Order: sequence, then C-alpha cells, then structure tokens
Amino acid sequence: MYKHLFGPVPSRRLGMSLGVDLVPHKVCSLNCIYCECGATNNLTTERKEYVSFNEIISELTDFFKKNDNPDYITFSGAGEPTLNIHIGKVIDYLKTNYSEIPVAVLTNGSLLSKTDVRQELLQADLILPSLDAATSSAFKKIDRPSKNLNIDDYIQGLTDFSKEFKGTIWLEIMILPGFNDDLENLKLLKEAILKIKPEKVQLNTLDRPGVIDKIRAASRIELQNIIDFWNINNVEIIASSAIRKDNKSFRKDTENAIMETISRRPCTLEDLEKILGLHVNEINKYLDVLDSENKIETYRQERGIFYQLKK
Repeated sequence: MYKHLFGPVPSRRLGMSLGVDLVPHKVCSLNCIYCECGATNNLTTERKEYVSFNEIISELTDFFKKNDNPDYITFSGAGEPTLNIHIGKVIDYLKTNYSEIPVAVLTNGSLLSKTDVRQELLQADLILPSLDAATSSAFKKIDRPSKNLNIDDYIQGLTDFSKEFKGTIWLEIMILPGFNDDLENLKLLKEAILKIKPEKVQLNTLDRPGVIDKIRAASRIELQNIIDFWNINNVEIIASSAIRKDNKSFRKDTENAIMETISRRPCTLEDLEKILGLHVNEINKYLDVLDSENKIETYRQERGIFYQLKK
C-alpha cells in the first residue's frame, strides 16, 4: 500500500492513470463548493514540502519495478499539487527515467500567476487547469479562494502559462446553474478562453453532491446551450462517468466492497477511505459509477455527506 500513489484508476479523460498525490488531504488554495473530496481544511497559497520528495521517488521506483506502465502519470489528489515545492523535481525525475509515459497535472490553476510554478510545469505533457468564473463575485462564491488570490491574476497566470508551455492544455470549466451561467460570466469566460487558447475546453458539472446545499448539476441541454452561445470550435462536454465500468481495470471486488460497507451503515468519503484503505480519488471513481446506475443515494449531516444504498 502506497501513501502517495493511487491506482492506476480509470479516468474519463486519461485512460489508465497512476495518481501522484503531493499534498495531504484538502490542502488547497481554493475551497470550491462543488469539490467531491470535501471542504478544504488548510486554505493556503504557501508552497512548501508538504510531502517528502524522497518518499515520492521511493514509491514511484517501487511501483515501476512491479507494474506495467499506465497510460498517464497524473499529479492529482485531494488538494492542489502545485503547492508542493518539489513538483518540478518529481516531473524531471519522471521524464528522465520514464520518458515514454506522458505526465499530466490536474491543477486548479490558481498558482500559475507565479513564475516559479509555471517554470516547474514546463516539462509536463498535459496540463488540465480549471477556470470556473470570470467575475470576482462568482469566483468568490464558487471557488472560495485564499485571500491572496484574485480572478484577474488567475486568468493572467493561465494566459502567461499558455504562451510559455509547449505541451497541451485542456481547460476545464465547471458549470453550476445560478452561479456562473449568467450572461456576464459567460461573455467574460469566452474572452478568457480566447486569451488562454487551450487545445480543448471541457465543460463539466456536478456528478454528486458538493460541499454546500442548493447547488445542482447542469443538464446536457444547458451545457450545449453554453457551447452554442460561445461558438468556439474546441469546446466539449466531458463524457458520462458511467463509461468507467467498461474499462478493463474496473474491479468488481472494489465495487462490491463499497456496496457491502455502506449496506451496513452510511459512510462519508473519509469513512470509506479509512475502512477500505483506498485513496479518495479512487473511491470517487467507483461512487461515480454506482451513482450513475442509481444504486446509491446521499444525505447531508453535520459531519459531511453520507453515502448509502438506494432505498
């Protein structure tokens, strides 16, 4: 069992992805209302060695001695990976020793206004940043950022990085009806997209409950209307998570373990992590499938969102 690696797990966008988690659970520069990993408990923009570089390299070395190559090595997890000051060194190690495997970074993009962060990501093959709003008010309502962040620097950082980066950028935009689908935001988001010039823009929406009540998923029709309004060729809707079940890596025993656990008592994501010994991102992949098949339901209490079998 690794502390900082998880998977490989089937990803909607990256095939079989080996996850590398560079920060402890919910150390992040944002506290997004839709985050499926729960609320941020360390809201910060401070970069430091949250996870030991040597521990990461040791686990990667051991993994590749024992396993076939994944489709991607992906920096992701339950926090913001660019907060770790060694992300550039880890990417350099991977490109030196496993150059045949593409490296992806899932980032909220908030630290790309920093020159050192942009520099450290230049060796990656694919960057998947997020941009959920283009107005200050929507940014604060949706992403609930660290006090050191503002939306203008955020967008400028993405724009500067896109000019410097030689790899591929897929920009993800999470649509939350009533929060960022108004005319002003949509117009300004289009302006930002045209400045950033990503290879793809991927529209996403809620799969399951977020951190707060009273947010809902956008329908496919609503997402398509946004695409039509923008009239930009490279915008797509991210495919349903249900296709994960068709992936050869989908483990029925893991699905059964989750079902058996929540059949005994409702559990939060954190409960399942402790009981099953799996990384939260890996558990989330299976919860997405179970939810798409209408096998589970959720309810919210003071301790968080609980998952239980559908009644």
